[in-house]
Amino acid sequence: MILDKDSAKKTAELLLQINAIKLSPESPFTWASGWKSPIYCDNRILLSFPEIRNYIKAEMARQIQHLYGTPDVIAGVATGAIGLGILVADIMELPFIYVRPQPKSHGRKNQIEGFLEPGKTVVVVEDLISTGKSSLNAVTALETAGARVMGMMAIFTYGFDIARENFSKNAVALHTLSDYTYLINQAAAINYLREEQLQTLLAWKNAPDQWKP
Repeated sequence: MILDKDSAKKTAELLLQINAIKLSPESPFTWASGWKSPIYCDNRILLSFPEIRNYIKAEMARQIQHLYGTPDVIAGVATGAIGLGILVADIMELPFIYVRPQPKSHGRKNQIEGFLEPGKTVVVVEDLISTGKSSLNAVTALETAGARVMGMMAIFTYGFDIARENFSKNAVALHTLSDYTYLINQAAAINYLREEQLQTLLAWKNAPDQWKP
């Protein structure tokens, strides 16, 4: 869910500005799931742009505060949201932890890195939501460790139906700074796309698991 429309538009504009969003309808990307996609989102690149990362961290902190008040802990999902989560935790002056996809196979075999006391409230920070599977895996790990997960804040979501279903089924509140609709609208507004590219991106969004170039 989008909390602030102006912020959603600006976030989309900034991601396009630094090429965090790669649009390539003619030469699509292949995701780990095997899906072919005309778009690829790499929000980690924003860490290399101080002004933009400062805007993103401040906006995420503001929206977390508005939605949840002040949680006890900020948790980032490895690996893409570790840097972002640290920035948000720092500006909110809160402890930070991060969650691996699975426990380490050596050492202490941790899945959660950092100190987490059972019963503490946690807001999870993500960089990107596609199907939501990996993000919700982190929530499960936190809850298993005794955390009270209040919700999740991410930079961007593709807005897939399967993601909405997964978050609803797991009763996890998801808010994002921006989404696919704002991104496409902004890309069209600044002539980032040709008309045929825009139509391709809209068609892909309707059936990403079936789309072929």
